[in-house]
Amino acid sequence: MLLVRRREFLAAISLAAATQVAAQERQPDLRRVQAAVDSFTKLPVTSSCFIATDHPTPWTVGHDPRARLFVGSAVKTFILATYLRDVEGGRLTLDQQLAINDDVRSPSSPVFMKLTGTTEARSVLEAMIAHSDNTATDAALKAVGPERVRELIRQTGRSATQIPDSTRRLFSYLAGAPEGVDFGWEGIERRANGQLAGSPRSPMNDHQTMLSTAEEMVRWYQRALKGEFFRKPETLLEFKRIQAMADSLWHVVPADTLAYGKGGSIDWQDFHCFALSGQMMVRGVPVTFCFTINWTGPADGVASVFEAYKNSVAEALNAAAKAIL
Repeated sequence: MLLVRRREFLAAISLAAATQVAAQERQPDLRRVQAAVDSFTKLPVTSSCFIATDHPTPWTVGHDPRARLFVGSAVKTFILATYLRDVEGGRLTLDQQLAINDDVRSPSSPVFMKLTGTTEARSVLEAMIAHSDNTATDAALKAVGPERVRELIRQTGRSATQIPDSTRRLFSYLAGAPEGVDFGWEGIERRANGQLAGSPRSPMNDHQTMLSTAEEMVRWYQRALKGEFFRKPETLLEFKRIQAMADSLWHVVPADTLAYGKGGSIDWQDFHCFALSGQMMVRGVPVTFCFTINWTGPADGVASVFEAYKNSVAEALNAAAKAIL
């Protein structure tokens, strides 16, 4: 009897040891990911990043992920989600016509800057995400209302995330307008010609701005891309379809990798920002990420910083994909 128990005991030890070895073999090698993140932090800027996977072996790597920085157009994902939720609720539709005119015209609008008329809401949302068109953004914000976007942000627990009333209100405020004042399109054009209304303000403010943290953006995409904030599968499909159109993704994700997300940037006075948040799928495993940099410096240095930023983010995402593979 003692012999049987001894054999059972030895067998249990062998099984436990084999299980431990197998578990260790399944642990991803994160040294390259950490090295890439360390390289990212060496850029001569204020930086924050966060990378997280859900399964099969959850892991995170990051640098100062709770730093609240300017993320620019990366917050447009919340406007898209709010519009699609309104479609679910019957308040709006994707094929209704939205006005494109001087009431919503805003700088940095590669799609709608010279156009006047109406177009499908679906096209407006696509322009907002695919090309970061600010006129499209303000048309979508006018349709849903900025307070409803803020309510979604609050409901999802993004306490550090902030959006402006509109991109034009943002530019007006930065140019010196009183809080809540919109210069109008003519006023914005005068500002572009150097006619400021007052002392220029920093994009890092608590009034009209686009702020968030790397951790909040990652947690948003982890939940949103699972459909947690939508009631219908077709709404999630539309959210994914449009988020997959963001042109900034394809500069940094590994070749032929499905990805969803949104980038952001600004060059205002001597303040600059680059940000990119989203999720890529690596053999069915979601890898969610956010990389943000803010810095002050001359305009002639922006191109070189962007190149270093882009290469560093690509290196980190490639390392993360290899850790999965």
